[in-house]
Amino acid sequence: MRGPHNIWRLVRTAGTFERTGAMEVVLEQMRAPRELRIAARVLGWPFRWLGYEGDPDLPPVTRAVTALGPSYIKLGQILSTRPDFVGDDLARQLRVLQDKLPPFPTEIARATVEAELEAPVEAIFSEFSGPVAAASIAQVHQARLAADGRRVAVKILRPNIARAFRRDIDAFYFAARMIEWLSPSTRRLRPMAVIGHFDNTVRQELDLRTEAAAAGEFAANTARDAGFRVPQVEWTLSSRAVMTLDWEEGIGMSEVAAIDAAGHDRVVLAERVVAMFLRHALRDGYFHADMHQGNLKVAPNGDIVALDFGIMGRLDEYTRRVYAEILMGFIRKDYRRVAEVHFEAGYVPADRDIDLFAQALRSVGEPIFGMDASRISMGRLLAYLFEVTERFGMETRTELILLQRTMVVVEGVARTLDPRMNLWTAARPEVERYIRENLGPKAFARDLTRTARVLARFGPHLPRAVEDALRRPGRDVPRAPRRGDRAVWFVAGVITTAAAALVAAMY
Repeated sequence: MRGPHNIWRLVRTAGTFERTGAMEVVLEQMRAPRELRIAARVLGWPFRWLGYEGDPDLPPVTRAVTALGPSYIKLGQILSTRPDFVGDDLARQLRVLQDKLPPFPTEIARATVEAELEAPVEAIFSEFSGPVAAASIAQVHQARLAADGRRVAVKILRPNIARAFRRDIDAFYFAARMIEWLSPSTRRLRPMAVIGHFDNTVRQELDLRTEAAAAGEFAANTARDAGFRVPQVEWTLSSRAVMTLDWEEGIGMSEVAAIDAAGHDRVVLAERVVAMFLRHALRDGYFHADMHQGNLKVAPNGDIVALDFGIMGRLDEYTRRVYAEILMGFIRKDYRRVAEVHFEAGYVPADRDIDLFAQALRSVGEPIFGMDASRISMGRLLAYLFEVTERFGMETRTELILLQRTMVVVEGVARTLDPRMNLWTAARPEVERYIRENLGPKAFARDLTRTARVLARFGPHLPRAVEDALRRPGRDVPRAPRRGDRAVWFVAGVITTAAAALVAAMY
């Protein structure tokens, strides 16, 4: 995070934004405070002649980001998941960023395969094509296995891409620190955490073993989902810079005319896209967080095929329960319950007025539910919801922002297939199924069983922990409970509660 290259990179960035006309757009959309506007203009305006010109046919922001290269394209894609940080309009502009770049030579790709897999290309593949897709981090080749003749997709990292990203990410951290220093009001949005999230995402994408593991986990989770599939990873032919998967034939989800010509039912496909996303997010807590049309195909048999697993989202079990209850509360127009869930989860500070919060939630839900079915948007609902919760003191939660962004993308895909789609009709069965299986008596019994297993593991330590707490010197002196005491008494309370519940269940 140190070095003069950071300042030089920021000057070049600001100059590019000035030269392309993107600077004013970005500052306006982000509602940047006066100090930040002055700093940006001082860095940019005198040095606009140093900025890249970019493609004049593109909109200003897209033009600037694309001209600055792969790291900026990826950062733009990440920022498109944070409308709270960059504003709704700018998030929409960044969402359409395409990280398609000129391919690197096939000779370099073959050399990388041989170095990574430690064998000549001809010994591994009987056929090895030129690049069929080239993105900012890697490109894909079609090949045929020499062993059994199966067709596979071989994804290969760009040469020296890790070093280039590392240099730019250092500059991004430097910029985030400057933003927090110049404008303390932005600290609530945690600019450093935004760059940290970007850093972690890119680190994962720069090691294709991580993406291969994501594809493998996603394939295992969805193996029984009818009408949806994930390519299988060829683990013996995958490494840090090379990933090999089954080749999947199909029609791109954006090719509506071709989908119709092939006889596929677009209404069914639209409902399945929404249902599968919610099923994976709620049931598994692991979802494809980049489900745009370029990463989805329709197989000849009508299955939806997911591709590119560089960006995946996770939700812990508690968050999934909260999210499901919030969605179901809106579906049922039970705004009081939605408010209670936010307070119970600790999303909204306890000192806020729950009745006023429920009233604010009604102002979010009623206008949307009054719309024609074809205009109802779950993504818009979640965006409005985050605006309201922000007013009531809810801190930014990255996992929910990513979920909301993915929901918006999924909606876009579904609407392309079926403009008249009622999203709530597609979503309700999945949400109800999850609530039925995870918030009822069965879920309570399952939670007790898990609690008993945890207590069994730590059981040998509990008597000594309780004894130490009781024998601690000065226990007769009144004092505020220490953290250790609270932990002990919490565990004791859990044991008592679990024992009472088990006894009640026996009788």
